[in-house]
Amino acid sequence: MIKRKDGKKTKLNLLNAACEVFAQKGYRDARISEICKRAGSNLASVNYYFGGKRNLYGKAWQHAYEKEKPDFSDPVTTPAQDRLRAYIQALIQNFSVEGDASLFNRLYLMEFLNPTGLIQNSWYKNIEPGRRILHGILRDIMGPGVSDLDIKFCELSIINQCRIFMNIKGSDLEYLLGQAITPELIRKLARHIADFSLAGIQTGVAPKRESTVS
Repeated sequence: MIKRKDGKKTKLNLLNAACEVFAQKGYRDARISEICKRAGSNLASVNYYFGGKRNLYGKAWQHAYEKEKPDFSDPVTTPAQDRLRAYIQALIQNFSVEGDASLFNRLYLMEFLNPTGLIQNSWYKNIEPGRRILHGILRDIMGPGVSDLDIKFCELSIINQCRIFMNIKGSDLEYLLGQAITPELIRKLARHIADFSLAGIQTGVAPKRESTVS
């Protein structure tokens, strides 16, 4: 029993250390020796628990995602517009986290800058449940006749508005907004993105769909 608990702790320490090192240096420049040093473990433990660097990278991604993934609760009794607001609030809070809590965002950026192709399938699998929730909300707002492509166009528009915290440095964003980034400012931005997106759907996508149907 003691051995199994120690093993779980060693594995968790390796995962946490791997998240930090991969987020700082990317997959190619990360060294297993540095990960082991931070984890207080040895090189053999990586092979024992993960089978090597390649698999450790994928497991570190999954570990960071599970710790930081947004809560996309979707109570169907709530009006669709309010569900979209809650979805955007959860998403933008996830993208705007800083410090240790932003490990997954930094892992994502490192993979974006230096693609490895090692986590693509698992990444698609992870984000698909959240995508299905967003697609359902958009379909409820836009009506049953909306095309899948229009749904996905709206999805891309919303997601990329929320990713502003990943695309622009915090200091540059504060310069553009003329004020410090605070929790209240993040909430205001989330409300703005929701209002902007709903207005775009109502004045742009919905009329286009209605004219196509008629």
